[in-house]
Amino acid sequence: MAKCEVCGKGVSFGKKYSHSHIRTNRQWKANVQQVKAIVEGTPKKINVCTRCLRSGKVQRAI
Repeated sequence: MAKCEVCGKGVSFGKKYSHSHIRTNRQWKANVQQVKAIVEGTPKKINVCTRCLRSGKVQRAI
């Protein structure tokens, strides 16, 4: 699974509990998109989570 190259957000792990309280492992995946962004003055494809895209931490290349 890809990680956000801006904030480092990735997969987080936890437990899933059924009705009978049987525990199994599960994972939550971050919404990571591959976008073309301006990095050090040049356009480059990077993996960025949607929160960083919405908050304006990344300037997209057109």
